[in-house]
Amino acid sequence: MYIINIGAIHMAVGAGVDRLRGSEMGAVAPVCDAWLRIDGQGRVEAFGEMSALDTSALGTEEVVDARGGHIVPTFCDSHTHIIYAGSRDGEFLDKINGLSYEEIARRGGGILNSADLLAVTPEDQLYNAARERALDMISKGTGAIEVKSGYGLTVDSELKMLRVAARLRDTLPIPVRITFLGAHAVGRAYAGRQAEYVDMLIADMLPAVAAQGLADYVDVFCDEGFFTVEDTDRILTAAAAYGIRPKIHANELANSGGVQVGIAHRALSVDHLERMESPEIEALRNSDTIATMLPGASFFLGMPYAPARAAVDAGLSVALASDFNPGSSPSGDMRFVWALGCIKMRLRPDEALAACTLNGAAAMGLGSTHGAIRAGAPANFVITKPIPSLAFIPYSYTTPWISAIYLNGRHYL
Repeated sequence: MYIINIGAIHMAVGAGVDRLRGSEMGAVAPVCDAWLRIDGQGRVEAFGEMSALDTSALGTEEVVDARGGHIVPTFCDSHTHIIYAGSRDGEFLDKINGLSYEEIARRGGGILNSADLLAVTPEDQLYNAARERALDMISKGTGAIEVKSGYGLTVDSELKMLRVAARLRDTLPIPVRITFLGAHAVGRAYAGRQAEYVDMLIADMLPAVAAQGLADYVDVFCDEGFFTVEDTDRILTAAAAYGIRPKIHANELANSGGVQVGIAHRALSVDHLERMESPEIEALRNSDTIATMLPGASFFLGMPYAPARAAVDAGLSVALASDFNPGSSPSGDMRFVWALGCIKMRLRPDEALAACTLNGAAAMGLGSTHGAIRAGAPANFVITKPIPSLAFIPYSYTTPWISAIYLNGRHYL
């Protein structure tokens, strides 16, 4: 199948490029006035400028006219919490009335409220609700997601969440990576006994998760009021014995040391980073750990935005993700994340797109196959409506922009 009359193809990279660092994020030149061919296995076979296309090669193949629309890779959302029951709109009112995220948590709300409700919600109901959220994300251009547990906080409930995530992985038309986040908060049964909760997580939760092969990654909320650097080190050391690589919640609420302990354990990514300063930037610059930033949480909670501009200027690989969850970022619309990356974090549109696509894929271990347009990779992309430039998409962040979505070479929407 050929797609012709493409205004521009964005994020077209060569083989072996699995992430972009620093200035590279804004250096991927678009292929303008272009064509693209999809092979019979749903992969990108080739692409180039229309002036170089031998139209006799079209033959009897299916031809799609993009009519000047642009092609961008589907978004790769490397940080979500889409498995949850109900909503936390009551806490939304608390926030409007002036309570902070930390104050709501100290009152027993937040994550613990979600855990209470999840414990009594049937597995099928959790799956159906999470699937609807995921399908909505796909309809907005997302083509790969990471899904975390963390609203269980008991062995049974954490395993229930991870089974739901596995069902999503097996039934959705996009890649799903699964992260065990038993250390999202201390369960109610262990109130005031955090060290015992960590002991239980290491002795009971982790072995059960590993035995059932339910997690690609392990995560810890290493931050003020949640888990300490010492707790995090113990959990990640125990997870390493099962071959489970870490991804860390770090520096959302305070300069917690989470970045450094994550790097020490070869974390694939450290996520949030709203309170990141120059020592953390320097530590990340000298590592292979990806700096994943979550501007949707900053927007919803009124917190500072992570220093994306400084991080890119320092040469880091920066990813942007939605943090889709019921308490602090109740949206999985990655186009809005892209826009926040530009408007609030001062990234250029091409840099922010790289952060939402290829670097997000790299933060899920998918950088060699997803998040870019390249020969031999799955043909996962969005054809836009005719637009004047790439910048128009984050600039006009509520204007309908999608003409078609292709997943594995097939027209999905």
